[in-house]
Amino acid sequence: MSQTIALHDTSSLPASADATSAAAARSAAHAGEFLAFKLGGEEYGLDILRVQEIRSYDEPTRIANAPHGVLGVLNLRGVIVPVLDLRIHLNFPQVRYDSNTVVIVLGIAGRVVGVVVDGVSDVIGLGPKEMRPAPDFSARLQSRHVMAIGAIDRRMLILVDIDQLLADPALGLLSR
Repeated sequence: MSQTIALHDTSSLPASADATSAAAARSAAHAGEFLAFKLGGEEYGLDILRVQEIRSYDEPTRIANAPHGVLGVLNLRGVIVPVLDLRIHLNFPQVRYDSNTVVIVLGIAGRVVGVVVDGVSDVIGLGPKEMRPAPDFSARLQSRHVMAIGAIDRRMLILVDIDQLLADPALGLLSR
């Protein structure tokens, strides 16, 4: 049985400082509330305003020739929702489905999409002072998919630009 939870002037700075300031300004612009979720051993966050509901994991109906990571579809109260496992899409080495696995149902670009994650923990409010620019390095997520790093006390969240991540044309989730 499925369970649901409803839910500045930088002209005098050197170029590298200018880039850092621009990244900081972008991060501050995204301050707000974020749903914290787990993928592997890392904690991520996404804009709570995108979340429609959180559901326990149910096996979706498989679709032949679906893109990498798209598990299939779910029927949610008459709406057919494509389901993407973020662990598979981001090439995590181990994907397990257990009692903590959930589907976060998102509303993005007029579409409803489900994403499978290892679990959710809470909603965290982050102000501009808690937002840090994401460092530029090789990672599972491309830099354009990371809005910022949210740092509060000793906790850090990788804040995902879920709109950008799901807009990948190879997925075909948001194209009409």
